[in-house]
Amino acid sequence: MSEPAPPDRVPADDPRHGRLTARAHPPVASAPTGLMPMTGAHGGPLAMAYAPEPATDGTAYRLVVLLHGAGGSARQGLDLLLPVADAHHLLLVAPQASASSWDLIAGGFGVDVRRIDGLLATVFDGYPVREVTLGGFSDGASYALSLGLANGDLVDAVLAFSPGFAAPPVTHGRPRIFVSHGVDDRVLPIDLCSRRLVPHLHSLGYDVTYEEFPGGHEVSTPLRQSATDWLTTPP
Repeated sequence: MSEPAPPDRVPADDPRHGRLTARAHPPVASAPTGLMPMTGAHGGPLAMAYAPEPATDGTAYRLVVLLHGAGGSARQGLDLLLPVADAHHLLLVAPQASASSWDLIAGGFGVDVRRIDGLLATVFDGYPVREVTLGGFSDGASYALSLGLANGDLVDAVLAFSPGFAAPPVTHGRPRIFVSHGVDDRVLPIDLCSRRLVPHLHSLGYDVTYEEFPGGHEVSTPLRQSATDWLTTPP
């Protein structure tokens, strides 16, 4: 992977910083509920989304942006937490990477940062949102960690299922982090990945909850529930 440009040589609004500019605000339009595609100006697929019915007491959603693994699909990203979305009032958005995996893995933040930022702006226009989480599996977990650490002033939590690395060109804030990894993972071996990554995050002062499990490159139902319980329990 090519080295990112030094932060002091990149304009503050350049997507190579990995900075997201969209911010939550009172909705300006009504938006649908249920499972739905999100498309671009020319009708191309950008993401899949799921919105539970509005809370009867008016409670805003926790928005969770879910990132698929290499070669995966937006629907695979959505399925990471779709089974628990209604019970925990989670508004899910699962972008489709512009290529087979996320831009950072291919050489640096860029087009996918712009895509996610645009999706966030659309969601904030249509839904009341109180917290923002980034999550993902495999390459998507590495991307969620990298983008989340670069945007801790927007993102309050990161879910990283079997990540390979974290490489934010800049960091802001201190989001709390959940990392899981299978001890028999043959795709991203645990000794080379999370067992190095998690201690490094701890050394930088991040609050990291780490779970190893007897399995491979996967997200099991019990693990999904454990991560959701962690996410929805106040720190």
